[in-house]
Amino acid sequence: MRRRSISASTATARRCAIYTRVSTDHGLEQDFNSLDAQREACAAYVKSQSQEGWSLVGLRFDDGGFSGATLERPALRALREAVKQRRVDVIVVYKVDRLTRSLADFAKLIELFDAHGVSFISVTQSFNTTTSMGRLTLNMLLSFAQFEREVTAERIRDKIAASKKRGIWVGGVVPLGYRVEVRKLIVDEDEAETVRLIFERYLALGSMLALMRELRDRGILTRRRRLSSGRIIGAIPFTKGPLAYLLKNRMYLREINHGRQSYPAEHPAIIDRKLFETVQARFAERAAASGYRRSLSEALLIGKLFDDRGHRMTPSFAVKHGVRYRYYVSRATIEGRNGEAGSVSRVPAPEVEQAVLDALDGLLPNNGARAAAGAGVGASGCSHPESGAYCAGDSVAGSEPRRRREDRDFGDLVSPGVDDPRRLVDEMVDRVTIEAGVLTIALTPAAAAIAQSSQIAFPWLKPPTRARCEILAPTDDPHDDPRAMTTETRASLFAGIAKARAYLDDLVGGRILEIAEIAAREKRSVRSTSMLLSLAFLAPDLVKAIGEGRLPRGIGLTRMMGLPADWAEQHRALGLCPML
Repeated sequence: MRRRSISASTATARRCAIYTRVSTDHGLEQDFNSLDAQREACAAYVKSQSQEGWSLVGLRFDDGGFSGATLERPALRALREAVKQRRVDVIVVYKVDRLTRSLADFAKLIELFDAHGVSFISVTQSFNTTTSMGRLTLNMLLSFAQFEREVTAERIRDKIAASKKRGIWVGGVVPLGYRVEVRKLIVDEDEAETVRLIFERYLALGSMLALMRELRDRGILTRRRRLSSGRIIGAIPFTKGPLAYLLKNRMYLREINHGRQSYPAEHPAIIDRKLFETVQARFAERAAASGYRRSLSEALLIGKLFDDRGHRMTPSFAVKHGVRYRYYVSRATIEGRNGEAGSVSRVPAPEVEQAVLDALDGLLPNNGARAAAGAGVGASGCSHPESGAYCAGDSVAGSEPRRRREDRDFGDLVSPGVDDPRRLVDEMVDRVTIEAGVLTIALTPAAAAIAQSSQIAFPWLKPPTRARCEILAPTDDPHDDPRAMTTETRASLFAGIAKARAYLDDLVGGRILEIAEIAAREKRSVRSTSMLLSLAFLAPDLVKAIGEGRLPRGIGLTRMMGLPADWAEQHRALGLCPML
């Protein structure tokens, strides 16, 4: 019966779509298979209703070899899309269980059909869903269909478990190193050599990343496989997940895996048990060490930061001149797959952590005004992002020394009102995604209730890897070298300034009464000592420009000595514009 009655006197054109399904692909290669039989019966029913204005659409919706336990079927997806686009008025199936065997899934489909005015017909089962009795009948049919599916699944699972306990291979993905002959696993010697090489090299290298790089250099790829759908997968470099699975696979010991258990099997072994157990012991050691390092890690976003291609950003660090710099690096980059990394593959850890904390701080009670007040310096809280080294609030010349972000602890990163940043991130952040120009924070349900949104997205730029050096070019001497002064010149200038200030301290403090005494102590002439002492009176902005390497070449220690005491005159004597 039709889902909605249509009066014969008011016959309206009704576009009918036939949906067919069969659970296995067995027999589909025949000229007339189960799908054809279902379609023929449905087409005959539609033809019998031609006086009511029914006609078939030109589209076919056939799912061959797909289970009714899920809605993820190609033809069913296409049918649902056609319903949403209102290209179908009636859906015809041979039996209800051809559409789905799940009562919950059927309810979802009926809701979709009703929302778009689509009727549903089963040609071999008579029911009318416009009445309560018809709906009861339909639900009973679907309940029995679902029961049958679950009983069948239990029977298959029991059979598989019993077969594996006897060591019989019952199908699935064939492990690297084996092939299937007469439904049994046989050793493939070429692939078996690759498996043995992987085990041996892991023990020698002691690192998954080093092993991946070596396999990639040797040109060793995963097995190339063709799926039942015809799609080709594999033949790509090994990644960490598949390698770890291979190294832990007890099938290489002549065992069959079933859940967390393994049983003696019929197929031959590839790996010696001693070698296998040694590899497992190495795995256990590294896992324990990794877990310990993770628990002690100062990385605030560990496990939560991802690039825009879905790769996890792993904490890393570098030490330069005794200073430790923390970073987050895309896992794809660490594994040597640079082409697969996102648009931002490496970021300084303190900057991105501070940006996240600033964003979360704005969600906390009584923090909105403070967040708005800080908006003028950017989402990262940095007033001069071109440097990439200092943040807003750093001291200026003449006050306390600046501190690099890398030297700060979490107490420095915390915005006012946030007591424990790690707890804040754990409770409010589900995932952070970084891409070029944008930082997106996916919130936990509790944080989403506060923000009234599931995520926060705001502009954020990765700081440059090097501080920008703006050279102060001379105004009236075009022959000077326009490049910045060398590091050696800067070092000698700072040494001279330090000595000059020490001389000045001795004179002001009364420890030495005359410059001649300093000259005698330093074994210098009085004139040379006086010239060097003048460096103690350099303008502060000139000293700052020296430290930042912004003075041009040609301005060295000799040219800096003996400058006028007036700061503006010092700039003119050097041929530089006065600096603000």
